[in-house]
Amino acid sequence: MSALETATQAQKRRVPLWDNARWVAVTLVLVGHAILKLIGEADVAYALYLFIYAFHVPVFVAVSGYFAKSGPPDARQMHRLLTDIVFPYLIFETIWTVVRWILGGKFVLDYSTASWTLWFLLALLMWRIALPYLVFLRYPLIISILISIGAGYLPNIDGTFTLSRTLGLLPFFVFGWKMRQWLLTETWLELRAGLVWRWRAGAIGLFALLYLLIALNIETLRTLQVRRFLLYDEAYTTFDYSAWWAGSLRLAVMLLAFALIVAFLMLIPRRTTWFTELGAATMYIYLLHTFVLYPLRETGVLDGPQPAWVLPGMIVLSVVTSIVLSLSVVRRLVQPLVQPKARWLFRATATTPTGTIVLPHRDRK
Repeated sequence: MSALETATQAQKRRVPLWDNARWVAVTLVLVGHAILKLIGEADVAYALYLFIYAFHVPVFVAVSGYFAKSGPPDARQMHRLLTDIVFPYLIFETIWTVVRWILGGKFVLDYSTASWTLWFLLALLMWRIALPYLVFLRYPLIISILISIGAGYLPNIDGTFTLSRTLGLLPFFVFGWKMRQWLLTETWLELRAGLVWRWRAGAIGLFALLYLLIALNIETLRTLQVRRFLLYDEAYTTFDYSAWWAGSLRLAVMLLAFALIVAFLMLIPRRTTWFTELGAATMYIYLLHTFVLYPLRETGVLDGPQPAWVLPGMIVLSVVTSIVLSLSVVRRLVQPLVQPKARWLFRATATTPTGTIVLPHRDRK
């Protein structure tokens, strides 16, 4: 094997750190969704919810940004945009429309309004398309932060095609891309164990301090509607923040999230673990877990005050669900929905920028 081939294979080899991070992040997404119905009645659940939402979606977005390509898209990338994002969105949006219709709702097929968690697919599509243009600019991260803060002042930017969340969370996607440019992974993986644990102690301290501050000020945080800032999906005026300084609160939450992203990655194991392999199935977990949680959220079983065991029970259910949906047997069953190949839709030959077909070499005269 040549040196070039060896280097290429090394580049394609998966890094356990990122697969570990993917699985933990998507499992936290499940936990956040699972305990949502409990936060109105229990301060403990609300404190855990705010703690998780302070960083878990930013982490999920940043990990996606880390692996995003910033150059002009080639045919393979364009193909994957369709098969990995657009087609699954259309498929699952149609499924959710049918589900709501079966349960007594109206049959309204509206692809401009994403159902529940499907907003992420639309946002991911737009982030990937926008990134090559953003990186042409001198300060893409700062510009994305200004876009996010500015979007919050415009009430006409709403959930249509997930535009509000796309712009609101854009800085985390760019931040993930910047982490790769800064070679933070390489630096972290080469760090000596002694230094690693010093940084991890600092990360644990940051998370502990954050949770303590949330738990001790939970009523104040309810009054200030901090949860609405953590969702990045509304204009400030929609939850009564019409003052000029409202954007500074989004900036503060965003800067904290940047620090928490780095701290989160420091706490993720650098080596292969029992859940490393599960990190390759995050999109399956993300798209399928809603069908498990939907009955619990909609039947009213979690409405009103709940026994103390319900909160830890929902956390355990989330972890178990994440593991089950990662299994290869599940992935094989639903692969046509989550990763449709749709070979019938694509032409067999490439085209030039002017649209003329490029024939394979053997067919040229």
